[in-house]
Amino acid sequence: MKVQVCIIGGGPSGLLLSQLLHLKGIDTVVLEKYSRDHVLARIRAGVLEHGFARLMREAQCGERMDREGEIHKGFEIAHDGVLSQIDLHKHSGGNSVLVYGQTELTRDLYEARDRLGGNVVHNAEDVTPHDLTSDQPYVTYRSNAETVRVDCDYIVGADGFHGVSRKSIPKDVLREYEKIYPFGWLGVLSRTKPVSPELIYVKHERGFALCSLRSQVLSRYYVQVPLTDKVEDWSDDAFWAELKRRLPHEVGDRLITGSSIEKSIAPLRSFVAEPMSYGRLFLAGDAAHIVPPTGARGLNSAGSDIYYLYHAMLAHYQKGDDSGLQGYSAKALARIWKAQRFSWWMTMLLHRFPDRSEYEERLQQTELEYLLSSETAQRLLAENYVGLPF
Repeated sequence: MKVQVCIIGGGPSGLLLSQLLHLKGIDTVVLEKYSRDHVLARIRAGVLEHGFARLMREAQCGERMDREGEIHKGFEIAHDGVLSQIDLHKHSGGNSVLVYGQTELTRDLYEARDRLGGNVVHNAEDVTPHDLTSDQPYVTYRSNAETVRVDCDYIVGADGFHGVSRKSIPKDVLREYEKIYPFGWLGVLSRTKPVSPELIYVKHERGFALCSLRSQVLSRYYVQVPLTDKVEDWSDDAFWAELKRRLPHEVGDRLITGSSIEKSIAPLRSFVAEPMSYGRLFLAGDAAHIVPPTGARGLNSAGSDIYYLYHAMLAHYQKGDDSGLQGYSAKALARIWKAQRFSWWMTMLLHRFPDRSEYEERLQQTELEYLLSSETAQRLLAENYVGLPF
């Protein structure tokens, strides 16, 4: 098989890049380790920056997103038994975010690839990039008992934190930065009416909580738990009781509970790999960076990678201009580190840290008080939350 761009990973990043390039006449193949059903069973984030939403529309995948997505012009922070609103629309110059589940977004991208006859290979095993520093790289994978070779101009690794792409960069070239947080998020998806039309971030002495939603009939809730906890430790009743303890009474009293559709614990990690390119290989999304979900930057950071790669590929194939490809890593990382800073700041602001000193507790409280009393601080939050420019 011969294509111009071989994309490893059939999640939203890989599919979005494939769709965008296909619309410009650039031939791609997407290699995905798992089945489509497996990919669509993943429960992930649902808050999209306005820039990511525009990219979906450019990829001709935004119709259902615009029809069913919820425009959010702000969110609330619960603290000390009260609610304080952060007006994103006001403090960001009229911008907002769009709440639309990543599972649905991925489904839209798959359907778009099907419409165009896009080449997406599922159950591709033992995917391996080769000759990355040559001008003729290739990828091999195994399908049943057959080994298939894909010759290409460029390889894009969008195969997540545990994928093969980042591991293909020599250890003496790659530098990794990581912070592991001493807790995780226990998340529950339920077919219930959301407790609030806007997201509620909760700072509480028992730990962080988040009230989110996927639609007007589908809610997503989280509570901070120790890393030692297991999903089996938490019945639905125990989860709802703990969530209610952390909510202000006015919110807890209107909380509608129900059976969980999905329940999982996600550990929190900050991670960045540098550089994001090596020879003809380019990393995107979780293959290169991970953020805690607190600031809703994960999928959106992947979106900025795809934006830069897409335009760099266009410049190469349409104009013979390689400056975008050569500068991709530096440009992507400049925005990624800003997203890392914001996610770290939100996490430090709202969570309970088991080993934090009394001094640090008072600083955390002062930081929140300053945020809620300062329009300048709220403008900085809003600017980052709705999405920095690409």
